[in-house]
Amino acid sequence: MNETLIRALSGAVYVVLLVTATLYSRESFLLLFGLFLLQTVNEFSNLVKLNKIQALILSVLFFVNFTYFSKSEFSNWILVSISIFTLLLLAKWLFEIQSKPVVFSNWGLLIGYIIIPFIVIAKLAYISSGTVVSHFPHIVIGVFILIWTNDTFAYLVGKNFGTTKLFERISPKKTVEGFLGGMLFAVIAGFIISQYYVTLLPFWQWIVIAVAVSVFGTVGDLVESKFKRIAGVKDSGSIMPGHGGILDRLDSIIFVAPFVYLFLKIIEYVS
Repeated sequence: MNETLIRALSGAVYVVLLVTATLYSRESFLLLFGLFLLQTVNEFSNLVKLNKIQALILSVLFFVNFTYFSKSEFSNWILVSISIFTLLLLAKWLFEIQSKPVVFSNWGLLIGYIIIPFIVIAKLAYISSGTVVSHFPHIVIGVFILIWTNDTFAYLVGKNFGTTKLFERISPKKTVEGFLGGMLFAVIAGFIISQYYVTLLPFWQWIVIAVAVSVFGTVGDLVESKFKRIAGVKDSGSIMPGHGGILDRLDSIIFVAPFVYLFLKIIEYVS
């Protein structure tokens, strides 16, 4: 079968599964992202040579506890703080020569870079109003739409108009023009989402989220690319024909989710 067709079909199945499970119910949403987490942990363990059984057990304990049982706002702030600290250091690591972030053990990376962001993705769907917490899965879909829009147009603009390399040492194909094109179309998509899909959040908040998606999503992709270069592999896995692994598909949302969550929480408290 044609490679492009395989890639298109694989991507379509992924999108339909993600959208359907996210919107169908809270349980199907958590189940899908729990499975995504397990596969991502499996792939990341291969990249950095972690004990898979121990890593999978740790991820299950964290995910189940902080999505089903722990409802503490304080614990949410602790988790997000740990994750953002980890992600910022990983962003700094992009510019360094070291083969791995020297301030972390691989177990620390697993928790701060992989496990906690998945927990935060699950929490993005919840909005508090006073003492009432409501489930709005469309927010998660909105963020994914922005990521897909940014990735698609960054590729198209970069391929057709890109001349200035963005970060050639890590990702030779990325260009500044592609990055700016992706951001522009993500902002346009953010406006459309604010008007016709998730009107719960005002226009300006979706624009901020769109810019965050473009910036942090690109950094997330570069960070994962550096891990793969060090490991000497093209893809993190092969579970998605034509696309690679689940980590390859979710490297952007892993970086984006904690910053978007922090932004929404700050707005919630200010309001």
